[in-house]
Amino acid sequence: MELILKYFPDLTEKQIEQFAALEGLYKDWNAKINVVSRKDIDELYLRHVLHSLGIAKVIQFADNTSILDVGTGGGFPGVPLAIMFPNCQFHLVDSINKKLKVIDAVCQAIELTNVKTTHSRVEAIDQTYDFIVSRAVTAMPEFTKWVKGKTAKKQRNILKNGILYLKGGDLTEELKQYTTVKAYLLSDYFEEEFFETKKVIYLPLKHN
Repeated sequence: MELILKYFPDLTEKQIEQFAALEGLYKDWNAKINVVSRKDIDELYLRHVLHSLGIAKVIQFADNTSILDVGTGGGFPGVPLAIMFPNCQFHLVDSINKKLKVIDAVCQAIELTNVKTTHSRVEAIDQTYDFIVSRAVTAMPEFTKWVKGKTAKKQRNILKNGILYLKGGDLTEELKQYTTVKAYLLSDYFEEEFFETKKVIYLPLKHN
């Protein structure tokens, strides 16, 4: 928790309580359903919570922003972002239903009311959103195909509607076809070694 407060010192009391509860809840659930790898569960705040909140360093979502989290797994980045932005709406989608049950239980336990989950492939989701977030579920060209037509027309934020993608490593080849893409280095915001090669990739998308 100190790690979260180090970089986000202005949290409300409720947000602090919600973030603080995550470790116990995820450890408890992980013993029953493996949603976070064994080695990562002991570093939940570094490798999952703070990593997810890298997006909150790149953009402060305006109230009423709608966000789709694709392939959310155990709820990352969606759950930490939903705690951070209580006045935004988050839709967490995954093709593995048991992981969504964990997310539902975690959200219920911490009274997080701005999250809904759907067991589905993202291609089957028939709605539009201001932003689409994810953590490295596939290469960007494949990902853009999955989410084509899911960007809302109305703009609410400083950044144009589009994709905010958490990814690491050398992405030169993967991103070379995109002229409007921007990479934000998480090492500019967080000093821990874990973030040395991690980035938030922002790709504005036109409403189709």
